[in-house]
Amino acid sequence: MAWVTKDSTETYDQTPEPPREYTKQENAANWWHYHWMWVVIGVVAVLLAAWIIKDTVFQTRPDVQIAYVGLHDLPADTVTALQDALTPYCTDVNGDGKVVVQVDSYTVDFDAENTSTDAYYQMAGVTRLSAELASGGKTYIFLLEDPEGFEKQTGALQYLDGTVDDDPTTANPDWHEMVYRWTDCPVLAGLDLGDYYGYTAMDSTTGTNQSVLAGLYVGRRGVWDENQVETYASCAELWDALTAGAVSTAAE
Repeated sequence: MAWVTKDSTETYDQTPEPPREYTKQENAANWWHYHWMWVVIGVVAVLLAAWIIKDTVFQTRPDVQIAYVGLHDLPADTVTALQDALTPYCTDVNGDGKVVVQVDSYTVDFDAENTSTDAYYQMAGVTRLSAELASGGKTYIFLLEDPEGFEKQTGALQYLDGTVDDDPTTANPDWHEMVYRWTDCPVLAGLDLGDYYGYTAMDSTTGTNQSVLAGLYVGRRGVWDENQVETYASCAELWDALTAGAVSTAAE
């Protein structure tokens, strides 16, 4: 048998092949494969920052906040109509070029013996109301379904003559001297508020917005800290305007 061998002097071409040149599409796909997660994180961070800036800088802030406290929320149409009707009585307090009135609802039952009260909504309402009544709260005027219960639980109201109780932590039997009925106030009772359509989003009940508000009482926040008087100055002017000519029948 014959064997074939290579000459030891034979040489080989050892020049390496040039690296492959990738297309732009291939380079982009490769980059995306290794960096897509960072891109997603960056986009989320930008969107979050934009949302925070919009919420803190560009959000319209109310000039006046009015609180409704009752067993059930007011119809949405009633809230909107009331906010619009009160706007001409208010001024641009925060200087943003707009006059905005905001009516906030607090669902609270002051009857401790009522076993049918929804515990979740009660806790949420009490928590929100307590925070608003704490020092620094913006609300000055309150629309109350149960003024006696409200005053006994919070001690937050002042008398109609502008004085305050020396000890607001005690149950106050004089709550009727701190509020007007809605119907006692010619300005409020005379507002053109139109009708509501659907007391809640789940029904088709209709009626006048004045009829919804007619059973409520109107009171104002007591101010015990003289340093806070200026904070509520514009709200006090609004109170005077809305209760002009009012004669209380709360004790009747």
